[in-house]
Parts: sequence; structure tokens; C-alpha cells
Amino acid sequence: MSEVMRITETENPKTTDIDQLDISVALRLINDEDSLVADAVRNCIPAIGGFIEALVPRVKEGGRLIYIGTGTSGRLGVLDASEIPPTFGVSYGRVVGLIAGGYEALYKAVEASEDDHLAGASDLDEISLKPIDTVVGIAASGRTPYTIGALRHCQKLGVLTACITCVPDSEITNSAEHPIVAVVGPEVITGSTRMKSGTAQKMILNMISTMLMVRLGYVSGNRMTNVRPSNEKLRERTIQILVAETSLGEPDAIELLDRADGDLKVALVMAKTGATKEDAIGALEKSGQVIALAVSSFSRE
Repeated sequence: MSEVMRITETENPKTTDIDQLDISVALRLINDEDSLVADAVRNCIPAIGGFIEALVPRVKEGGRLIYIGTGTSGRLGVLDASEIPPTFGVSYGRVVGLIAGGYEALYKAVEASEDDHLAGASDLDEISLKPIDTVVGIAASGRTPYTIGALRHCQKLGVLTACITCVPDSEITNSAEHPIVAVVGPEVITGSTRMKSGTAQKMILNMISTMLMVRLGYVSGNRMTNVRPSNEKLRERTIQILVAETSLGEPDAIELLDRADGDLKVALVMAKTGATKEDAIGALEKSGQVIALAVSSFSRE
């Protein structure tokens, strides 16, 4: 195997004596290595942007964004997928995370499952993969059989694919239409890709899912106007957003939110159009829960 193919397994010459160092010195070494990650991700922006441009119209047509991976990579995909519904008010089925070994693998290592070349395809079939869906394979090393097998299965079905990896010219980059490669270099602890590689993958996932939701219309300015106020902190944030978006005073915003049964989207449409709660709900359903489209639908009537 070439040196570049072993980059995630290469020893880092800067940290060979980390076990002998004072804790504060060792922590500075880790921090120094972590500081390299942002630049590695920055170099991927053209690839990330190109993928998002291809992704958005497919999701608008009803396709799902599906992450798939093993170990840390798989856990990061499931984490990102699970955070999208409460943040942006979309259904749990629109962004999906799959991990080798099933959800037990989120808290208990099931690492042998990553060597099964057919299991990834099988897991995709179990969620009724469709050509309109988009699949992102996540694998720091770029050589995980489970994830590569999943992407090759997608190719046969005409499913749009991308990969997030930290090794250029690896097997997974040849199995995805949109390879995203963040070259972060050797890890502080040899082969521990939960560190710099995992940080890079998390940053890229944040970019993909956030900009997808922005382009779908679930953000106004930089406000998460589709947020679900599922706890006290989020209810306070919801009231702040309603005040900022409508110029209502806080007491009036609270009263309006109560009339909207706590649904920020409904409250915003009511405030911006004077619609009843029922009409606001109907407009949102017709617009795919996009507030701007729901509001504009009243001006066309």
C-alpha cells in the first residue's frame, strides 16, 4: 500500500513522546494538530459546494439525504441526521444515518461489521433506497468495505453519491460521484481517527446539512425559523425569533405563539399575513413547511 494510502495510520513525528510529556504540553500538542483541521476542510469547499448544488434539487423532489459509515464515521453521520429535525423542524425521515452493526454500534463497538462488503447495500435496501435519494459514505481511511459496498450498490441504482474521507485517491473516492477529501495528516495517537479525521468529518457534515436546510428555505436570515420549541431553552429562543422577525413585543409574541399552539412556523405566517391558525397551517402544508412560500401564497390570492 502506498504511503498516501496509509496516511491515517502513519505515526505523527510531533507526538512520539506524548506519553512522557506534562499534561499541559501534551494538550498544546493536540490543540496544535487540531488547528490544522480547519484549513484541510477549507480546501474541500469547492467539492462540498458542488455536492450541495447537486443534492438540493433532489431533496426538493422528495429524496432523502442518507449518511452511511462504520465506527466513528457512522456515529457522526447518525448524530448529524438526528439533530436536523429538532433544529429545522423537518421530519425524521428526510435525513437518515446508518451505521454498520445497527444502532447498538452507537454506544458499543461492533467493528468487525465494517469488513462486510455486502452489509452496507443490505442496510440501504432495508430502508427502501430509491433513485431520488442521495447517499454519503463516510470513511476516514477511505477503504472500509461496508461503506464502499454501499456506494457501489448506489451506483447500480443511479443514486447520487458522495464520500467524506481523509485519504486522497483511496478506494472510496473512486466509488463516489462527489469525493470530499480533507487531508488532515497523521493523528496525535496513531490511527485514532476519532480525533482530527473525526473533527474534519463533523465540520463537513455541519456544512452539508446546514446549507441544505438553508437552501430548502428553513432558515430566515441566520435564524432557525423552523425550530421546534421542545424544551424551555428552545421556547425562549422561539420567542426571541418571533420578536425579531415580526417586531412584536415579547408579551404579544408569547400570546401569538400560544394561539399557534407553540408552532413558530404557524405563528410567523399568522403574524406576517394576518391569517388564521387554520389557514396558516394549510399554507405551510402546501409549501412544504417553507415559511416564505407560505407567506407569499396569501399575496397571490
